[in-house]
Amino acid sequence: RKQATEYSTSSSDEEFESKPSLTHKAKRALRKRRKLEKETKQLIKQEELKRLHKAQAVQRQLEELEERQRALEIFGVELERELRGEADSGTKDETQMLHEWFELVMEKNKLMRYESELLIIAQELELEDHQSRLEQKLREKMAIDGKSK
Repeated sequence: RKQATEYSTSSSDEEFESKPSLTHKAKRALRKRRKLEKETKQLIKQEELKRLHKAQAVQRQLEELEERQRALEIFGVELERELRGEADSGTKDETQMLHEWFELVMEKNKLMRYESELLIIAQELELEDHQSRLEQKLREKMAIDGKSK
């Protein structure tokens, strides 16, 4: 077995020696291609991580936004009761309560616009991720040699 292994190795070495410049160029091209593929995979991973971190930040902001909207809703309900005279308004006059109510409505609208922006960003991240996966599939299919295609 050992002799057979040595023979097969030496015969393959002879093949490489007969075409030294071609094999050297082929080896160099193969190394270059593998290095490029490795760098591409690293870049893809980095982009995925960036998108993941951004998506997590957007999710946290959406949760905080939801809590602020709930608090505004509770305050708004109490203010409306006071305006209708259903609850004790204390020392507040009606104009002050109306002013607070309009400010509350403006704040709620601002939060709703911000929520829309965050949802658009989340959708954009999802589309970028989908595009990245499709590009990866395309690269894999393009890497297949012509005969297998």
